[in-house]
Amino acid sequence: MSKDPKSRKTAALATPTDLGENATRDLTGGLNLLLADVAALYWKTKNFHWHVSGPHFRDYHLMLDEQATQVDAMSDPIAERVRKLGGTTIRSIGHISRLQRVLDNDADYVTPLDMLAELRDDNKQLCASMRSLHELCDEHNDVATASLIENWIDEAEQRVWFLFETTRRTEG
Repeated sequence: MSKDPKSRKTAALATPTDLGENATRDLTGGLNLLLADVAALYWKTKNFHWHVSGPHFRDYHLMLDEQATQVDAMSDPIAERVRKLGGTTIRSIGHISRLQRVLDNDADYVTPLDMLAELRDDNKQLCASMRSLHELCDEHNDVATASLIENWIDEAEQRVWFLFETTRRTEG
C-alpha cells in the first residue's frame, strides 16, 4: 500500500471495472456533468413549481411536480453508475455549480409561460447532452450506461413534448 495519503484515499474508493482507465475517466466525467445538470434542472423545476401562478395554476403546479420527481429519480442511478465505473461523484452544491450547464433562474417573478418555455429548452439541452454522453458510451463499449441514458432521453423528450403542448398557441 502506498504511503502517500492521497493515493490511499483514492485507492479506498477504487472499484474494479473492465472498461479501462481512459473509459473510466471519460465516462465518469460525463456522468458527473449529467448529474450536475440533473440537480440544477430538478431545483429549477421545483422553484417554478413553487412559484407558478395564474389561471392554470393547478395543472402547471402538478405537472411541474411530476417532472421534478422524474428528474430527481435520475440522480441516484447516475451517481451509482459513476461508482460502479470506479469514479467518484459530485460531493456538494458548490461542485454542482461548477459543473452545471443548465442555467439557474433566480428572478423574483417569471410568467408561467416563460417558466414552461425555459424548462422545455432546458430539457432539450439535457437531451442533447445525454446524446453526446451516449456517443461516448458507444466509443468505450459501455452498454450499461448507454442503456440507462436511452431511457432518460425518452423521459426528457416526453417532458419537452408536454411542455411544448402545454404552451402551444392554438389558432382559432
